[in-house]
Amino acid sequence: MPSSVTLQSDDVVAARLSGLLDSAMDAILSVDQHQNVVLYNRAAEKIFGWSADEIRGRPLSLLMPSRFRAGHAESVQRFGQTGVTSRRMGDGTVIMGLRKNGEEFPMEAAISQLDTSEGKLYTVILRDITERLRAREELATFAAEASGVREQEKTRIARELHDELAQSLTALKMDTIWVRDNLQADPAGATARLSQMLAMLDASVAATRRIAADLRPLVLDDLGLAPAIEWLVQNFTQRSGVPCDLDIDEELELQEPYATAVFRIVQESLFNVGKHAHAGSVQVRVAREGGEMVLCVQDDGVGFQVSDPRKPQSLGLVGLRERAHLLQGRLTVASTPGQGTRVEARIPVREPA
Repeated sequence: MPSSVTLQSDDVVAARLSGLLDSAMDAILSVDQHQNVVLYNRAAEKIFGWSADEIRGRPLSLLMPSRFRAGHAESVQRFGQTGVTSRRMGDGTVIMGLRKNGEEFPMEAAISQLDTSEGKLYTVILRDITERLRAREELATFAAEASGVREQEKTRIARELHDELAQSLTALKMDTIWVRDNLQADPAGATARLSQMLAMLDASVAATRRIAADLRPLVLDDLGLAPAIEWLVQNFTQRSGVPCDLDIDEELELQEPYATAVFRIVQESLFNVGKHAHAGSVQVRVAREGGEMVLCVQDDGVGFQVSDPRKPQSLGLVGLRERAHLLQGRLTVASTPGQGTRVEARIPVREPA
C-alpha cells in the first residue's frame, strides 16, 4: 500500500514538473552524457520546429548548424570536467541554432549540469534573440546613416549660406562702397544702385527665413501646434494633389519637446505618403487621449509588406520609431499591399508642473 501511494505521488510530481517546464517562455531541454535529448519543452518545440516525440532520444547536434557541432561537443565535455554547475544567460555570448526547416537563428544560452545515478545530465535554457539582434542592427544602421544625413544637411546649409548670404553680403558691401564714392558725382546712379541693394536685401531676408525654416519650423513657434499641423496638411495637398482630411482640436497645445515631436512625425509620415503611397486620399488624426498624444496618418495607397527588409538609405520609418522612442512612446505601422498604410504613434505627455 505505501509503495502505491509513493508511485502516485511520483506521478503527481512528474506531472507538475512537466507542466512547469511547458509553461516556461524559454526553450528548456536536457541531454544525457552522450548528448542525446531526454527532455524537451513546448517552447523548444516552437523555437526549433521539432516536436518532443521527434527529437527525444536523438542527438543535440540536430539542433545546431553542422559547422558548430564538433566545437560544441568539445565545449560541453570541458564544461562537464570543470565542476562548474551553471553559466549565466545574458553574458553577451551568442550561439547559433538550427530550425527543422534549415533556418539558422541566434540564441542566448544558460547551461547547468547534474550528476545522477545514470551519469551526468546537462540542462540548457535557450532564448531566441533574432528580433533583439535585428532591432539592434537596425538601430546601429539608422544611427550611422542618420549621422551621414546630418553631415549632408550641414554641408547643404553651409553651401546655401555661402552661395546666397555670403555672396549677397559681399555684393552689398561693394555696392555700399560705390554709393559712398559716387553719391555726389552721380546721384541718379546712386539711387538706382540703392534700389538694387534693397531688392538684394529682400532676397537675402527670404533666403535666411527659408534656411531657418529648414532647421526649425517657424510656423510652429509663431502659430502653435494645431495651426502648424493644418499648414502641413494644406501644403501636402497643394504639392501632391491628394486630398487630406484632418481631425485635430484647434485649441490643442503642447510643451516642448512634445510639440516638435508631434509636428515632425506628422511631417515625415505625410512625406512618406507623397513619396511612396500613390494614394487617392489621406486621413490625419491628432488628439489627446488621457495622458497620451495619439497621432494617426492613414492612406489608401499601394501599401507594402511590413516584414520586408528595409531599403538601403531609407530612414523614414526607422526615424519615426526612434523619435517616438526618445519620448518613451511607441509607433506602429500596419500595411497590406494594395490596401494602404496606417502609421500610429502614442506618446505619453508629461506637462510641467
